[in-house]
Amino acid sequence: MSRVSRHIEDYGLIGDCESAALVGRDGSIDWLCWPRFDSDACFAALLGGPEHGRWLLAPSDTTAQSTRSYREDTLILETRFQTESGSVLVVDFMPPRSGSASDLMRLVIGERGVVPMHLELVVRFGYGVATPWVTRINKGVWTAVAGPDMVVLHTDVPVHGENMKSVAHFTVEAGQKFSFALTYARSHHDPVAIQVPDVPDALADTELFWKEWIGKARLTGRWQTEVKRSLITLRALIHQGTGGIIAAPTTSLPECIGGTRNWDYRFCWLRDATLTLLALMNAGFLEEAKAWRNWLLRAIAGSPRDMQIMYGVAGERRLDEWELPWLPGYEQSQPVRVGNAAYAQLQIDVFGEVMDAIHQARANGLAPLEATWNMQLALLAHLAEIWDKPDYGIWEVRGPPQHFTYSKIMAWVAFDRAVQDAERYRLQGPVEEWRALCRRIHAQVCEHGYNERLNSFVQAYGSEQLDASLLLIPELGFLPPEDPRITGTIRAIESRLMRDGLVQRYDTAATDDGLPPGEGAFLACSFWLVDAYAMCGRRDEAEALFERLVKLSNDLGLLAEQFDTATGRQIGNFPQGFSHLSLINSAFNLGHRDKPVEQRSRAVGPSACL
Repeated sequence: MSRVSRHIEDYGLIGDCESAALVGRDGSIDWLCWPRFDSDACFAALLGGPEHGRWLLAPSDTTAQSTRSYREDTLILETRFQTESGSVLVVDFMPPRSGSASDLMRLVIGERGVVPMHLELVVRFGYGVATPWVTRINKGVWTAVAGPDMVVLHTDVPVHGENMKSVAHFTVEAGQKFSFALTYARSHHDPVAIQVPDVPDALADTELFWKEWIGKARLTGRWQTEVKRSLITLRALIHQGTGGIIAAPTTSLPECIGGTRNWDYRFCWLRDATLTLLALMNAGFLEEAKAWRNWLLRAIAGSPRDMQIMYGVAGERRLDEWELPWLPGYEQSQPVRVGNAAYAQLQIDVFGEVMDAIHQARANGLAPLEATWNMQLALLAHLAEIWDKPDYGIWEVRGPPQHFTYSKIMAWVAFDRAVQDAERYRLQGPVEEWRALCRRIHAQVCEHGYNERLNSFVQAYGSEQLDASLLLIPELGFLPPEDPRITGTIRAIESRLMRDGLVQRYDTAATDDGLPPGEGAFLACSFWLVDAYAMCGRRDEAEALFERLVKLSNDLGLLAEQFDTATGRQIGNFPQGFSHLSLINSAFNLGHRDKPVEQRSRAVGPSACL
């Protein structure tokens, strides 16, 4: 059998808060990196075919119809298959880890009639390239070993080898249950000594874990169902041990089908820091917010000249980019990349993100670490030397560096937050120097980053191109939302960057970003327009756009990085944390007691550097 889910939105997410898998609506698990989010994949059919690794568990009848949903307020995926002879429920989940082992569990439950089932397990370590040696250890236990990696399969269903695959054919009657547990371990471990929890017990524990976690949420207003699902998705992308939050659990899902804009997103970006903190803190998850803040401070520790825009899950610095030529890519979108060369870019906006994140953490009662202010002083001293240099911008262009307007505004944010914190918390620092820099940067941006003919701020100094990041100007407190330059910028973006009602990051055909043009609508940018509408008093338009964006989620409430309006499909890495935290924050801006746009824009006031 060679069924593969073709559309990105056909997948559901399961995970154990250290790794994650994508499950197709056809019952095939086509993506899994083990033992960590950024480890090599052992199921890579998502970027190739079944021969690159997958685990299919579905009715033998390939015409079976499926429906699916998450068990309420959990990350437990339930897929119901209907055939002419009966129906079965397949339950997929990964129990949150209690130790070093990681388990992927599947439970088949007969609901009606009699359903012949088919299992096809194809393990291919090293992103689909390494075929393991499969051995039966004893009744119901098989191992697959290649180099340092091993998986152990426990099931009472008879499994046999066939054409370099492990397959099984069995029949499920109403009331019957069959369980499967696949466990990852290093190959030098004794597979017999590996403790595998009972699948029904692990299912109950997993359900309790997720319900207890989301039960702590403090939510008000509308769209609580959508916010809960986004929060659960965001939690699934938080590494349990380190507190790092990955952008997405996948690599190389294309921003344009068949194109080359295929990037590895299994890393932690500093640009998401403030919005992530606000989403977690406002929802009541202070423990996770504190873990993210602490991860951030550990990751950037050291010389401020060495600060990167992204890091590995545990703060790793080397994220060297390389290509996997043996994988044909999702729908022939090549190359398939591992690692991300953008980690070495200069992006001045991250200095503002770090300063704003620590500022928001202080304002919301997260006790600062003892050395935090000294580290901030070092960052600010370095920023004072480099803020007026060209950089690669928030979107990590691979063309020539420019004086990006948003980067300069975020430099202003860094010094503005430093002034506010020094005054509010009586911290020592060269406050008057920071004030002077604020005034200088503000004046420069208004002179060179604003185009009078367009009545809009522009992407870069001297450019006539627009950029969706400019929608954040009022939220950042740089100018109030009623300023004519802000309303003009919003109108210009509506006119020139919106396609079929959604916002593009920028015009890839007109901007030299070092890549062929073409991508979908970046979903976070459309949520930014929701926020801008809300700040400008355009409430009805804000709600209408938000409702449309929510409906772009797949049937499980999951969002990718982008949406292709021409084909009506989700594109880009999936599910995308930035899309989900943007949904959370926009929902809060429209109806929650804590509004992120108000929390960030409070810079406009007596202590602001204007």
